[in-house]
Amino acid sequence: MTEPGKLTLSSVLWGLVIPLIIGIVIVAFPVILGPALNSWFPAGDPVTGAGASPYAFLTVIFTHGFATMVILGVPLFLGLNWSKYAGGAAGFIMGSIYYVAFAGYNLIYSMNTFTSFITGETVAELRTSIQSYLGSAVPNLYRDPSFIGNYIVGAILIGYIAGALNNKSFHFKRKLGAALTAALTVGIFSFVLNYTVSFGAWMTQGDPGFALFTALLPMIILGIIVPIISRITAGGELWHP
Repeated sequence: MTEPGKLTLSSVLWGLVIPLIIGIVIVAFPVILGPALNSWFPAGDPVTGAGASPYAFLTVIFTHGFATMVILGVPLFLGLNWSKYAGGAAGFIMGSIYYVAFAGYNLIYSMNTFTSFITGETVAELRTSIQSYLGSAVPNLYRDPSFIGNYIVGAILIGYIAGALNNKSFHFKRKLGAALTAALTVGIFSFVLNYTVSFGAWMTQGDPGFALFTALLPMIILGIIVPIISRITAGGELWHP
């Protein structure tokens, strides 16, 4: 067997230092930045929206938005660098994990709705209020079709589409086109789900223009950044084949 090259400073940088920094940043965003942003821009009541800051969306962008970009960025990268099957499979794994985590994180929304429905003192009154809750629009976020579509299906699509369109090409322009096409497709797909079948569709329907903007902007950024990383890690310059 051929002995690998000697351990260099570059190997330590890319193999230890940078992954560690990325890991710390990923944890720091929700743990440190999230609470700080919540204190500056309160989210308000999760059911009624009362007391919410008009800039509360910034907290979502820098926490859930950043996490979503990581979740979708990994299958996108593998689709460009490896194959459509690798991208799709990675998307299924990453998306499924995030779907479970995100729905669980947002159970406070469902529980607040539950407490608003559960009223009464007798067994019959409690049973009636529980049945009313179960028939409401937001009984269980694990059942929200948009959660399944945005994270599981969306992650599979972005990895598979990018891999299929790029087809293992090393050309940066083709990588960029494939990534942007896949990212914009998933962004539009997510917007449609949020507008139609989501348990919180009323939020998207209230301001569809802004909702579309917030759905597509991260995807455009992702569709530009990932091809650059893909091209650099492939050992080539951006504008040369």
